[in-house]
Amino acid sequence: MKKYLLTLLTVFCLSPSFATNPVKEWGQLQVKGAQLCDNNGDPVVLRGVSLGWHNLWPRFYNAKAIKWLKDDWHANIIRAAMGIQIEDNYLDNPEFAMKCMSPVIESAIKNGVYVIIDWHAHTMHTKEATTFFTNMAKKYGKYPNVIYELYNEPVGDNWDSLKVYGKTIITAIRQYDPDNIILMGCPHWDQDIDIVAASPIEGVSNVMYTVHFYAATHKDFLRNKMKAAVEGGLPVFVSECAGMEASGDGPLNTEEWQKWIDLMENLKISWINWSISDKNETCSMLLPRAKSEGNWTNDIIKPYGKKVRDYLREYNK
Repeated sequence: MKKYLLTLLTVFCLSPSFATNPVKEWGQLQVKGAQLCDNNGDPVVLRGVSLGWHNLWPRFYNAKAIKWLKDDWHANIIRAAMGIQIEDNYLDNPEFAMKCMSPVIESAIKNGVYVIIDWHAHTMHTKEATTFFTNMAKKYGKYPNVIYELYNEPVGDNWDSLKVYGKTIITAIRQYDPDNIILMGCPHWDQDIDIVAASPIEGVSNVMYTVHFYAATHKDFLRNKMKAAVEGGLPVFVSECAGMEASGDGPLNTEEWQKWIDLMENLKISWINWSISDKNETCSMLLPRAKSEGNWTNDIIKPYGKKVRDYLREYNK
């Protein structure tokens, strides 16, 4: 009997069916000062994972994979990285891109988690991005699950031009979606958050600014800039991060990674881990033999992915 009760308790505690429904719990998100908040104005921290580029790993862009990440990994947010570069990208093949993105967005909505629609670019395409996000706002703006990420990682654009870009797309989105959260990238691979903090986009609401880090490369220098920006009142969202070098490869630096986790938790900053993919590199969380639709056992998940899963199950209680 004792063994039976212990087994039953273990199943009860670990069963995926007991994962929470974040959107039902928190509802329409809003920004108050520097803080992401729920519909009641209480602080919220979102923690989840990013899918890899849709045009490189389309096989993971399916409803069952999203459900698995919510139920088993306890992700309360999924980032769908729609590639704007490399072969078969959105600009070259928009129909294929939407065949990948739509099931992810709709599965997130069905499963009660938040979802980032990420314009995964390193160069500016204002016209195309404006049209895309206008269409997304028309189609999905009524759902509180949706978050728009306007520009993944600007590389060569200065902040003055990025402000014009951001304001243009924000205005287009707000015609159809007055309140869902919008994320805006900042110069130099989302690292110059200090420049943004000195001159944020004016006349907008529920807008946050993204920082990206790879813990083995980006250490106290970037942490200090982010901390200063938040303490100065800038709403910051870490929409991409990982524990290895900025190349996505090399060994994990768990000590520096934990410093980042501790800082984000102390500041109540949301964070998304990169990525659900199967490339032969440290930051790809799965082996190539992983099934497309989830049900990933430990022998399929690479060391970095296991650590991410552990973090999510620890912090998203």
